[in-house]
Amino acid sequence: MTESLDPIILNFLYAFMGGAMTLFFMWVGCKIFNHIVCFNISDELSKANIAVGLMLMGIFIGIGTAMGLVIGLGLN
Repeated sequence: MTESLDPIILNFLYAFMGGAMTLFFMWVGCKIFNHIVCFNISDELSKANIAVGLMLMGIFIGIGTAMGLVIGLGLN
């Protein structure tokens, strides 16, 4: 089936699916982590808690890097 698709279209399809999967896993990771810690992340962010913001940034960067590597290496 992939022989009939143009490689450019296939790469855009991979990139779109990878972006959607990355956003989904970031959302799931944030929800799971919110249940693990003893505070509510959204409440702390509304209070301008910088430590919680940095922690959330680290989660997003970590999951995004991991998913990007998996998707990027899958294009070979």
